[in-house]
Amino acid sequence: MFDKLLQLLRFGCSYEAIADTTCSATTIRNRRDEWIALGVFVQLKRVALESYDRVVGLVLDQIAIDGSITKAPGGGEVAGRSPVDRGKQGLKRSGMTDGYGIPLGRVLAGANRHDSPLLAPTLDLLDDLGPLPDVITVHLDAGYDSDKTRTELAARNLHGRIAHKGEKAPIQASQRWYVERTRAWQNAFHRLARCYERRKTVVNAFFDLADTIITVRSLIRRAWTTQRWDKRPNHRR
Repeated sequence: MFDKLLQLLRFGCSYEAIADTTCSATTIRNRRDEWIALGVFVQLKRVALESYDRVVGLVLDQIAIDGSITKAPGGGEVAGRSPVDRGKQGLKRSGMTDGYGIPLGRVLAGANRHDSPLLAPTLDLLDDLGPLPDVITVHLDAGYDSDKTRTELAARNLHGRIAHKGEKAPIQASQRWYVERTRAWQNAFHRLARCYERRKTVVNAFFDLADTIITVRSLIRRAWTTQRWDKRPNHRR
């Protein structure tokens, strides 16, 4: 059943297309909902983050946040008119990563929502990460260039590095490119790049599963040169 969910995440196909003689589409949906209710996907992501932090170490003194719009043809609880897709239904995610690009969480909203109002609930996700560094720098693009954003960061004792509106600022000029790379990793899972799920809990579950895979891949890649374990790959990739 778990393999079926991984295939759904990767290929983005329908439940009916992935069903076979071992399990029906209804069974897959029912088991998915059971695992969501039990918090299985949240726990998987937490275990992956804790393992990465213990072996490699999360770079929590540098945080990057950015919004991203993807297609949501099926509409749903977190879909809205997309300003970049002729008003079709779209999904916005305000994603947060550490200084290397490890996904820490996201806030889902309709594609018609601006990035700035989603900053506060995205920063609230830091509370789930346990002890944090005394000094944290948040890297943001020009969409967050406002006094409201700076006030929000100051209230949380966070330092902001924000691109200025109207000025050319290549993404390589700061550490925002890490969140852009992570967004590309997430969009490689076709169920996230073109979301047909209508319920917010289900969309978050698939994002948690994708973030778990991304974190484990990064853990193997970065630990390969310093750690030894059974069935260690012969190369980093």
